[in-house]
Amino acid sequence: MSVHSEQKPIIGFSCGDINGIGIELIVKVLSDNRVLDICTPVIFGNNKAINFYRKSLPESNINFSIIKDATKINPKQVNVFHCWEEEVAITPGTMNDEGGKYAILSLTVATEALKAGKIDGLVTAPIHKKNIQSASFNYTGHTPFLLKTFGATDVVMLMVAENMKIGLLTEHLPVKEVAQVITKEKIISKLNIINQSLRRDFNIVKPKIAVLGLNPHAGDEGLIGKEEIEIIKPAIIEANKKGIFCFGPYSADAFFARGQHEKFDAVLALYHDQGLIPFKSLSLGEGVNFTAGLKAVRTSPDHGTAFDIAGKGIADETSMRQALFSCIDIIHNRIEFDTQRSNPLRKLSRNMMANAVDEKIAE
Repeated sequence: MSVHSEQKPIIGFSCGDINGIGIELIVKVLSDNRVLDICTPVIFGNNKAINFYRKSLPESNINFSIIKDATKINPKQVNVFHCWEEEVAITPGTMNDEGGKYAILSLTVATEALKAGKIDGLVTAPIHKKNIQSASFNYTGHTPFLLKTFGATDVVMLMVAENMKIGLLTEHLPVKEVAQVITKEKIISKLNIINQSLRRDFNIVKPKIAVLGLNPHAGDEGLIGKEEIEIIKPAIIEANKKGIFCFGPYSADAFFARGQHEKFDAVLALYHDQGLIPFKSLSLGEGVNFTAGLKAVRTSPDHGTAFDIAGKGIADETSMRQALFSCIDIIHNRIEFDTQRSNPLRKLSRNMMANAVDEKIAE
């Protein structure tokens, strides 16, 4: 992580599908000049694409510097890092090859900057999973691409909101294949990543994690499926032996209906809709997608390209704004976590001071 992170992190934005709502949302969020007090934004795209959407937003107040070198980032202004020079036709609301091509170009250049430490965090605007496919990009979304790019052994798609955090065991996978890939080892790996992320990224000292069952009513003691008995419960028991404070498996319908998610710091859902339906229903439009387990910090809004409203100036930027704030918060939390553990003498000194104060009060 670069040295400027402690004060004012540099946050990159990939533009997403140029025909979706991504650039519009970025323009709306960065039109608030107060953003420059807490970070230095860098949009990886093209100035003509930014201007196209800026002109459709009469109330936007975004000014930017155009750069082609990451060492020339202006800390006092929004920066647009030119990823392409050619003329590109922008057709809001249309899913076409150009939208996917330039979404991936923006993402690739931004990710290279993140990996090289030229930016401190990355907020990714939505891409469409169909038109991004090519010989050079064969991924179902951001998460598997980032996993491969950063050489991580495993990561977790962690959906984050003020009132809940939900991690996914499986992501964009057909429902008929979900049960086939659920293993004890996979559950333990995801639980370990979530546990570590809650501690380092969200400053939770002793996280408490719930695990959902796969089958209706969590299998009803084996009557409606045996995955809970044969795989999920043994994984939870072993994870606890490894120091991960986790419980379950819980029946997904009753779990959220009774508000049990509020009693835990995070929930591990076993497949996409099991976690995303309650999350999007209960997160009040402020949800953020965070890739837990990466060395770098990446967040994104919890919605898609929304072609149906693209270019109309009506897209709600709340989730994009929250993705930016979460990215900044996680960067600072990591710095604090690592600093506290890098100097044992400082920690010892703090403990001695605290004990002295306690003794003084006791007198």
